[in-house]
Amino acid sequence: MSISKFLCEKTSALSVKRERRKDARPGELLDAALDLFVEKGFAATRAEEVAARAGVSKGTLFLYFQSKEELFKAVVRENISGRFKEWNEEFETFEGTAAEMLSYCMTSWWDRVGATRASGITKLMMSEAGNFPDITAFYQQEVIQPGQALIRRIMQRGIDRGEFRPLNLDYAIYSVIAPMIFLVLSKHSAGTCGDPALLGNAEKYIAAQVDTILYGLSVQPAGKPAKGKA
Repeated sequence: MSISKFLCEKTSALSVKRERRKDARPGELLDAALDLFVEKGFAATRAEEVAARAGVSKGTLFLYFQSKEELFKAVVRENISGRFKEWNEEFETFEGTAAEMLSYCMTSWWDRVGATRASGITKLMMSEAGNFPDITAFYQQEVIQPGQALIRRIMQRGIDRGEFRPLNLDYAIYSVIAPMIFLVLSKHSAGTCGDPALLGNAEKYIAAQVDTILYGLSVQPAGKPAKGKA
């Protein structure tokens, strides 16, 4: 092989490698940003830190994301809000009961978000939302509202099918949301919000919460006859 041909092929290979690296950079930046946002919070995370962890310059980061705020939004879309499309599609084709669907919703959320690094975004928002109204409005629109709408759809489906009793869904949805937030806070606070062993039994915890939501605590609700009795 001639030297010129060798150099040409080497240059071509390097060009392909650089192109692949360029294509991978947004994902690498988002991955680094997620780690830092969860570790340090939104306010304390600096763009240059994200760039350094991703192995690029600060200028390169801003080629892909115009600001730290836009980077944060991209992290949320990549790891959380982008999942609502698939969840709503699953809702449309789910063939089980509303109770089964509610259980699936909670366990699926834990598997895809709660048990991952992305769950740290929940704690971040709860601690810093008051200082960043634009970020808070974005999170409400991209995560909170779609999440509540999905839970409402599940509960409404149960009511429409006669599986659930009529409820004030504006408030009933929080019976599903609250235990999941508690689980996430326990995860990101070294267990100070509850039993440190809770995370090791997350599936049992979620099953118990579903059971309580569906059937309550009372053996027989006060003032209501048992089934089969007048």
